[in-house]
Order: sequence, then structure tokens, then C-alpha cells
Amino acid sequence: MFAGKMKAVTFSYDDGVTQDIRFIELLNKYGLKATFNINSEKLGLKEHIDMGGGQRANHFKVEPGDVRSVYAGHEVAVHTLTHPNLTQLDEPEVIRQVEQDRLNLSELCGYEVVGMAYPCGGINNDDRTAAIIREHTGVKYARALESSGNFDLQDNLYRFRSTVYHLDFDNLFRLADEFVSAKFDSPKIFYIWGHTYEFDFADTWGKYEEFLKFISGRDDIFYGTNKEVLLGE
Repeated sequence: MFAGKMKAVTFSYDDGVTQDIRFIELLNKYGLKATFNINSEKLGLKEHIDMGGGQRANHFKVEPGDVRSVYAGHEVAVHTLTHPNLTQLDEPEVIRQVEQDRLNLSELCGYEVVGMAYPCGGINNDDRTAAIIREHTGVKYARALESSGNFDLQDNLYRFRSTVYHLDFDNLFRLADEFVSAKFDSPKIFYIWGHTYEFDFADTWGKYEEFLKFISGRDDIFYGTNKEVLLGE
């Protein structure tokens, strides 16, 4: 299924922050690919984010004119225009937030953007919202917030769940060991998601690079963007 392989690894990172630049250097070093979900109306903003416990990180967004070069070789996807919880919006606003973001990003990237990740924490997606996106936008898949803890393919690409959150290190490395060691007789996906600014908290860049090094370079694994893995495009 994945270029003749049964296993695929893909990454999904949200918000379009400048820490993505450092992360992409690591991905490229190990021959890995990711999808980056961006709020087009927030591009260029210099914000900060408070994660509690006195921890604060830069949440600076990539400049609009740099999107194409920064994310070259990877995939850019929708994260809505301004990061609202779509389940709380009426249908016209859901469509505007998603489709206009998609069109804006497509223009910036020079190719048609077709992927998406739902913004906000908590309950950030439901069947109603997924149906609106499927029927009224050009989005072909959308990642939900919830993680499945497994590698199974999923029927509903508009509420697609990741395997694991990237800073859940115990499960991340346990699942990586399982994925690398297993011989599957049906296609499986190891799908990791997060935000790159989170590596600045407790400086987990080095620990995560260990994971990238471990999961990379396997002849029986296909490494692709979300679109390549989920849609085969």
C-alpha cells in the first residue's frame, strides 16, 4: 500500500511557528516527512504561550512570504484562519474558516492544499463539523485531537486520530519499538502529532531527536507526509 510496504510513519505539527524551522532540519537529517497545519491569518504574528508552572515560550509565526521555502519538501495543511473551536460555530463560519484558509495556503505554497488538523483543545471536532468540511470544502482529510494508541487504518478520514502525542515519551518509545519490530500482514500507520514550540519546554529537542533517529532509515517503512500516507498522493 505504501510504495509496496506495509508500514508508514508520518508526523503532524500545528500552528506554523518558527520552531518548525529547527524541526524541519531534524526531519531532513533523518529522511523523515511531516505535515504542518497553519492558520493563514496568524502568519507573521509575534505571540507567546503560557503552559503553566511559569513556563512561557515564543509562539512566533512564520512570515507569509517564507511559507513556501520553510516547508519545502513537506506538506502544508489547513488549521483554520484564526484557530477557533469549529464545533461552536455555525455552518457558514466553519466553511469560511476552513476553505479560506485552504485557499490562502494554496496560494502561498504554489500547490493545492487538501489536508487539515482541527484547532483547539478539548472537544474540537464532531460528526456535524466533519460533514460540513467534507461536503463544502476542498479538504480531503482532517486530523482530530484524540490519539488512538494503535497503528490501525481508519475509515473516517475527516476525524482521523493520530497514534500518539509526541511528548508522551513513554508511549512514544514503546510504540516505536513495537512498530519497528512487528511484521504486519496488513497496512499500518505510525502517526505522531504535536507542536514544535513544546520542545522548548524542558528542552526536549535532544530526547525527541533520539526518537527520530530510532524510527528512521528502515527499509520496510515508508516515510511520507499525511497526504502521501493517507491519500496515496
